[in-house]
Amino acid sequence: MTEQQRLSPGDQAPAFTLPDSEGRPVSLSDYLGKSVVVYFYPAAGTPGCTKQACDFRDNLGDLAGSGYEVVGISPDKPEKLAKFVAAEGLNFPLLSDVDKTVLTAWGAFGEKQNYGRTVQGVIRSTFLVGPDGTIVKAMYNVRATGHVAKLLRELPA
Repeated sequence: MTEQQRLSPGDQAPAFTLPDSEGRPVSLSDYLGKSVVVYFYPAAGTPGCTKQACDFRDNLGDLAGSGYEVVGISPDKPEKLAKFVAAEGLNFPLLSDVDKTVLTAWGAFGEKQNYGRTVQGVIRSTFLVGPDGTIVKAMYNVRATGHVAKLLRELPA
């Protein structure tokens, strides 16, 4: 297995500007001065990714109450993201990283284990980014189910 870049607390979050589900550009710099959860997931509309997105949707009030906004990123095209947002009533931006440059920069794309085989793909990952744009918490290989509840328990005070 090749070693891929991983982010750690204190690292500067890699900058990005990506299209949302409506094709509008969204940048990490839009969130400077705010805390944001940036999460990476493999594919809109799949069972695990739907469960995870709906968990974020259903807990957005608690996250906002703790001072966090949420942004999801996948390699899906904006059209697919728009259908996913509409189908699930998602209330936070989903961004399209078709060429996987942002996924790679954040260490969320590379070799992973899938049913006992080593494959290239999206590594389900979640990051807390502080108001100054630095990584507060980096979590790789997270589970789709129960992850948001765990995240809420572990939010820095």
